[in-house]
Formats: sequence, structure tokens, C-alpha cells
Amino acid sequence: MMLELQNRLYEFTRMHDDFISDWNHAMSSGDTSSVDRMSEDYYVAFFTRGNEKPAFFTKQEALNGMEQSVKHFIGSKKRFENRVIRLRDNENAVVFYELLIVKDENILARLFTIENWKFINGKWMIIRETEEPIS
Repeated sequence: MMLELQNRLYEFTRMHDDFISDWNHAMSSGDTSSVDRMSEDYYVAFFTRGNEKPAFFTKQEALNGMEQSVKHFIGSKKRFENRVIRLRDNENAVVFYELLIVKDENILARLFTIENWKFINGKWMIIRETEEPIS
């Protein structure tokens, strides 16, 4: 059982490393097709700095926002810092990291991010995400 989880963690980590590479390609090319790994019922919650309730976005709203964001930040890099990956079980993973959007050594955005992934039909898909600005 433990070896099976270790193997699954290794496979997931490799897939997430590829996901990060795909994001860097998207940030330089403007093509976001390779980073659409969202399940059909995916949603993202964006928290603000205050104590307001988060804004929730559906998969389609998130895809539209992602395309606009990539166009806005074209030529920037996304840095995934302090990444921690935990498997809940063989089919569910959680990834925590600090996301920095950097252009010419200037930090344009810094977000604390939590991704929840599920193994669906032989592929890892993001089922929900939480984003909160750090600074």
C-alpha cells in the first residue's frame, strides 16, 4: 500500500512539473490550451485582502479569465514557490504553493494557491482551486 502511494505521488509530481512547464509556455506564447486541465464541475474561489466573501468562478469563467490574464501578462513567468504536494489517497491530491508572476525581475502578483486534483478517466484533473493575494 505504501509503495503504491509513493509511486502515485511520484507520477503526480511529474505530471505537476509538466503542468508548470506548460504554464511557462502559455505565458510566453499566449496559448493556454495545454493548461486547461479542469474537470467539468471545476470552480475557483478568489479571496480578497479584506474579510469579504470570495468570488467564485465556473470552469468557463475561469478559462476566459485565464486567457485574459495570460494576454495581459504575456512575456512574464509564473513561479511556483514553496510547493507542497500531498495525496489524500490514490485518486485525490492537494497542491499548495506561492504563485509569483514575475516580469523583468519585478513581482507583478503574489498569490497563495491551493489546487485540488482528482484522477478522472486515467488523467489528473483540477476539481477546485483557491487563490488569495499575499501582497
